[in-house]
Amino acid sequence: MNETGDLSNMRKSYEKGLISDEFKSFSPFFIFKKWFEEAKEDAAILEPNAMILSTINNKQQPKSRVVLLKKFDLNGYTFFTNYNSDKGKSILSNNNVCLNFYWASLEKQIIIKGKASRISENESNDYFNSRPLGSQIGAIVSNQSEIIESRDILEKKFDELNNYYSKVRPKKPTNWGGYIVKPNLFEFWQGRKNRLHDRLEFKLDGNIWNSNRLSP
Repeated sequence: MNETGDLSNMRKSYEKGLISDEFKSFSPFFIFKKWFEEAKEDAAILEPNAMILSTINNKQQPKSRVVLLKKFDLNGYTFFTNYNSDKGKSILSNNNVCLNFYWASLEKQIIIKGKASRISENESNDYFNSRPLGSQIGAIVSNQSEIIESRDILEKKFDELNNYYSKVRPKKPTNWGGYIVKPNLFEFWQGRKNRLHDRLEFKLDGNIWNSNRLSP
């Protein structure tokens, strides 16, 4: 099997939208919500809240993975995970993170940089208790990012706990909960013809969001 590929001719023309100069006067939180609502309404986007979370570990090595956004407001962007996972350990050593939303059918991308911190135990408990039973058990069973001998071990443990928790309500593991990313930078990208894409950046300076159009 040939393990190489020439992708030089793979390209498309982006023609579905624009970012007018009017956007520079808007709040970045307003633009995010506006675009997110568009993504929710687009049947081609199965999980509009899927985002790429990038972190840097204590060896200065980057890692990116897809996680699900579960809440957003003026305070920040919240997701949930195992605190002992690779992402949790990386955030503990360096809480500067980057979020990326890419909605291909809309030809839109949003980059958010900020600092991640744990939300309160009460908030994490409330969300954990709202999850389906299977998802709750999955959080208990999985020592996320740890090596396992086989999937059979994982599924056997799940089946045992599924039987047990059919009678008892599960409690949130102490090593599981939410993080909120408090933004200090937004970049909104809209694909345009001839690779002359629109890019609008918002940087936080004190309590003021300064906006600038960037060259593509």
